[in-house]
Amino acid sequence: MDTFFNNENPLQIRLKTKEFYQQSTLELAQNLLGCLLIKETSEGVASGYIVETEAYMGPEDKAAHSFQNRRTKRTEVMFGEAGIAYTYKMHTHCLVNVVSGEKEKPQAILIRAVEPFTGIPLMKTRRQTTELRNLTNGPGKLTKALGITMDDYGSSFLSPPLMIAEGYIPESISVGKRIGIENSGEAKDYPLRFWVKGNAFVSRHQREI
Repeated sequence: MDTFFNNENPLQIRLKTKEFYQQSTLELAQNLLGCLLIKETSEGVASGYIVETEAYMGPEDKAAHSFQNRRTKRTEVMFGEAGIAYTYKMHTHCLVNVVSGEKEKPQAILIRAVEPFTGIPLMKTRRQTTELRNLTNGPGKLTKALGITMDDYGSSFLSPPLMIAEGYIPESISVGKRIGIENSGEAKDYPLRFWVKGNAFVSRHQREI
């Protein structure tokens, strides 16, 4: 059990182990739901329960950055071990992914939304909003709220400053199409988005498949 301090209040957590990330990408994308995503910074510790993910299946997936084994400076980390952070810029936002799958088989899981848990005042300051529901209900919103940046590229989720810990097991998981990938051919229709059913912090409540 690890202890971190958030505004002088102790946060006791149990980090997910290396073995947790050895699951298939589809299994991991669902089992990340309910886990606690934590970021430690000089400003304090902020965390939230993961409530929405999207799986990207690598070379065969036209929506994946690593489609056709595209290996660039940006995608290099995807070819490594599972359990590493793949961050990238989308417009002005930083997005965070969990590298998954076997080495040299570049797959990843985008964390799309979290439910705020600790460090909420800090999140509100970073996001410049007092509306709790709007703090982290999107992939760019959650990274800004938690303080996740491009400096986290290649970080392991097994140790500070960016971590994933045990949380809770969702009662029900919904499945649907991914969002914002309309120009990816048939891949736009793949049912690879997963979310905690009924959770208010999910980025978009689309029809289930």
